[in-house]
Amino acid sequence: MTVDPENQDGPDENSDDGAEVTTAASAASVAKGAEVIARHLKTLPGAPGVYRMIAADGAVLYVGKAKDLKKRVAAYTAPERQSIRIRRMIALTADMEFVTTATEAEALLLESNLIKRYAPRYNILLRDDKSFPYILVTGDHDYPQVVKYRGAKSRAGDYFGPFASVWAVNDALNVLQRAFLLRSCSDHVFSGRTRPCLLYQIKRCSAPCVDRISKDDYGALVDQARAFLTGDSRAVQAELSARMEEASDALEFEMAAQYRDRIQAMTRIQAHQDINVRSVGDADVIAAHRRGGQTCVQVFFFRTGANFGNRAYFPSHAPEDTMGEVLEAFLGQFYARTVPPKTVLLSDDLPNRELIEDALSVRAERRVKVSVPARGDKRQMLEHARNNAKEALSRRMSESATQRKLLDGLSEALGLEAAPDRIEVYDNSHVGGTKAVGGMIVAGPDGFEKGAYRKFNIKGAANVPASEGGRAAGKDGPGFAPGDDYAMMREVLTRRFSRALKEDPDRAQGQWPDLILIDGGKGQLGIAMEVFEELGIEEVALAAVAKGPDRNAGRERIFMPDGRELLLKPQDPVLYFIQRLRDEAHRFAIGAHRGRRAKAIHTSKLDEVPGIGAQRKKALLHHFGHAKAVEAARPEDLAAVDGISKSMARKIYDWFHPDD
Repeated sequence: MTVDPENQDGPDENSDDGAEVTTAASAASVAKGAEVIARHLKTLPGAPGVYRMIAADGAVLYVGKAKDLKKRVAAYTAPERQSIRIRRMIALTADMEFVTTATEAEALLLESNLIKRYAPRYNILLRDDKSFPYILVTGDHDYPQVVKYRGAKSRAGDYFGPFASVWAVNDALNVLQRAFLLRSCSDHVFSGRTRPCLLYQIKRCSAPCVDRISKDDYGALVDQARAFLTGDSRAVQAELSARMEEASDALEFEMAAQYRDRIQAMTRIQAHQDINVRSVGDADVIAAHRRGGQTCVQVFFFRTGANFGNRAYFPSHAPEDTMGEVLEAFLGQFYARTVPPKTVLLSDDLPNRELIEDALSVRAERRVKVSVPARGDKRQMLEHARNNAKEALSRRMSESATQRKLLDGLSEALGLEAAPDRIEVYDNSHVGGTKAVGGMIVAGPDGFEKGAYRKFNIKGAANVPASEGGRAAGKDGPGFAPGDDYAMMREVLTRRFSRALKEDPDRAQGQWPDLILIDGGKGQLGIAMEVFEELGIEEVALAAVAKGPDRNAGRERIFMPDGRELLLKPQDPVLYFIQRLRDEAHRFAIGAHRGRRAKAIHTSKLDEVPGIGAQRKKALLHHFGHAKAVEAARPEDLAAVDGISKSMARKIYDWFHPDD
């Protein structure tokens, strides 16, 4: 969902209230963009749908919905009636794409999905795209398992959630283990047990794997857990209390103590609820707070009257967007990735509340009620959520102020003209030159921007041990010696900025760095300077950070292109900041390298042989036992495998022995 661009627009950090159009959106380019838009009007229907405005490089500039596509798009052909910001967007428009829908509600849902996919720069954007965890009580085993689950609900069983965080799920799972003694082990571990595990010893599992509990009794525990997760905890507690009394009267004090411990576990989780309005049922409580042109949206998840946690969001938007407009855009993108509950409670009203209700109802396949309570318990819940939003925004702004001070300090230390808004840090990771990966991390006023991180699988380096020596050709490059860190850095920087020059030569999309930090010394800095000279890139600050003697942290040296060598004081906050940047780049590069190595473990040389699919590969491995044995086999031995003809056997042999 977005704000109508005819009235209000999404965020743009470069927006201003000046009367003149910037160079990027000159009168000529605005007129040209309006002509492009006008050409589409002839074939547009007066029906609901979604439109996309596309730049010359194929990037999606804006996604909008319309009750009448033709009428909405026609508004863009009169740019003099639009804001300066929208005129910039029109000037960049080189093409448009359209999708018609049956209703405006369907258009709104499609618009939200497209915004999520393309993240257009002229839309209000929900940056956080993390999915929510659930608790799954499996339904594909005689003894159901209770586990944390994230992703598509493809496995049979009952799903409870969503929970706002992994911490909230782990807390609930801990209660379930203590109160209901359900297994958490995998089916493979379950089938292989011969004696109870530690969880049985500490009274967190009933050990169904070794028949310490009957199937019927375990099923009763599962039913109690389901009742607890669906909000019927009082009935479960009453049942356990009655059993505790019976065990105590029968002088079975150990059994009574077990019931007591289970009741206490359930009581503890209920005591942790900050708000527990049982009458609300299943609802999301969403409140927003604005300060200094920034907005925090706080979402509390209530299911069956219990608080399943909360999460704060900081949507990107223009300063002039109203709270209702920001919330409307937020709801569309938020519920594009999770199913809405029966009730959504909001702190501020929406411009199109009925339309939002219809769209969410279509998404949930049942009726969804969106309301703005004015009094009572529900209003108290919203005020509690708003206070949390206020505190979260204050913390974020405080952190941003600290980050800005560090950026100013870094600018002063390096002698830059201004504090950098985008810093890119580069590092490489490999073992003996194999599976080499280059990592790029990004930082700015809001800290690390993990959505902008990039990894580069080094193509020029041969994926062979360094001891084998020689120069080797990669798939897409001339090749260089394994372990050549300078060549790796050259490849990474060349690929990164060749693409930047192609996709954003005018540096108008905010993806160009103000400062580049290289993990290394003078040599790595020299490589970066050579790449920039070859590509004709100027006005991007460069620096290299070398570890101190004996790789001691706190004695790093910083090398500058003009020959300066800086050594900051050990207690300087700017030095700590540089160390954090370098360490984050190092962590990211190592993680990408390990991921590539782990992936390689599950691959085989047979995967590269033309004509060898999954079935033939399986047959060859079953027959020979190992890929190396297949490589060493003679054609007649290969032909003896089921599914391998003589001609295929010869192809396989020739692939591994091209010189024969």
